[in-house]
Amino acid sequence: MAYENQFKKVAVLGAAGKMGSGILLLTAIEMAKIKFQQDDPENDFTLYAMDISDEGLKGVMKYIEKQVRKNGERNFEQVKGYYTGNDQEMAEEDLLEKYVSDVTKLIKPVTYLGSLMNVDTVFEAVSENIGLKVKLLAEIENYNPGRVWYLTNTSSIPIKELDEAAGLYGRIIGFHFYNPPAIQKLVEVIEPEDTVSGLKDFARQLIEHMGKIMVPANDIAGFIGNGHFIRDSLFGIKQVGKLSEEISFPLAVYMVNNITSRFLVRPMGIFQLIDYVGIDVVISIMNVMNNRIKEEKINSPLLDKLMELGAKGGQNPDGSQKNGFFLYDGGKISGVYDHESRSYKPISGLKEQAFMKLGSTPSYIPVWKEIIKDPEKGKKLEDYFVELSETDSPGANLAMEYGRNSKKIAEKLVSDKVALNDQDVNIILKRGFLHAYGPINNYFNKL
Repeated sequence: MAYENQFKKVAVLGAAGKMGSGILLLTAIEMAKIKFQQDDPENDFTLYAMDISDEGLKGVMKYIEKQVRKNGERNFEQVKGYYTGNDQEMAEEDLLEKYVSDVTKLIKPVTYLGSLMNVDTVFEAVSENIGLKVKLLAEIENYNPGRVWYLTNTSSIPIKELDEAAGLYGRIIGFHFYNPPAIQKLVEVIEPEDTVSGLKDFARQLIEHMGKIMVPANDIAGFIGNGHFIRDSLFGIKQVGKLSEEISFPLAVYMVNNITSRFLVRPMGIFQLIDYVGIDVVISIMNVMNNRIKEEKINSPLLDKLMELGAKGGQNPDGSQKNGFFLYDGGKISGVYDHESRSYKPISGLKEQAFMKLGSTPSYIPVWKEIIKDPEKGKKLEDYFVELSETDSPGANLAMEYGRNSKKIAEKLVSDKVALNDQDVNIILKRGFLHAYGPINNYFNKL
């Protein structure tokens, strides 16, 4: 089937969620582009925004209108080219309004799966719960036997399992957008052996049309991105456990988070990243991996405990950060959770202690926000890590140990054939997690 024909009737499951809303936006813009290019008023296009909450769908439609307008403003000449005759002569503001209206009216919010009769393509972006995913996919398949192509945004569940459990016969592919989908360029694509060839071709065309970058991963639980992130998180949790034998838990968390952000030149420390993803989501991914990768123990009693105590992380409906390992005030960390007292300890009381414990540092520590844009990034990072390796202090030593472990995790993803090569792992960590450098490098070689 032609690429354009797969866009006649499309559905996004979980459209009101963090990932689903971004996928809905991208799909709406792409569907509108196809409709404009075909210039056939009889050619009917429908994009179903499927979720369980009418309120959530109302909220996502406001988001879509706002973001489509921004897209139109950024690409006004392209938008203008979609129209002809009198429309093209309209004032810029009026033409933008028309464009927003034309895109958004393609979207039909629905809460009933039976509404998805005769759909061609389904993007699945519900929570990381295999039972829920299979139930929804199987029900849609029941309404549309043998015709739908499915693209699942799962970040950890093997695609073959979803395929077999829902009875899709190779018409499903792993299409893992990184958050936020509208901004992040990366898509991790997982194609089991039985994936139908037409769907593979469609996925590649879709990535090209959306201006994304594709990295293939083999169909092994966690794939590349979470395969690294989850093990990296467990290593950080392990270091907190060791440090907590001599210092307080909040101080240990603050120190390891500081090491992974400042010393390793990352956009977020490991515990801030766990909060961002959501502790509940991280636990779900761990459970998926732990149940399928038998040679490793992939779980965390600490995260389970934090969930029990209500420190869950994740985002509020307005996009602000929920409290987890850290207390957030206006988006900034203001406290660290102490699971023993069940309260947050002010960050102001931990900074000086951490500074003393971490010890001496290199004369120059690159700042992530600056180094990623620096044309001399490679040389500056190389010089910095040489000096870090020669700095004999608790902070520097733990940072080097952490970097070596990150590299070990990445190399094992290649040797276990989760990733095809070193470069793919590095692209995932740089593009998907916005690291300044890939984990497979020479910075952490032992001298």
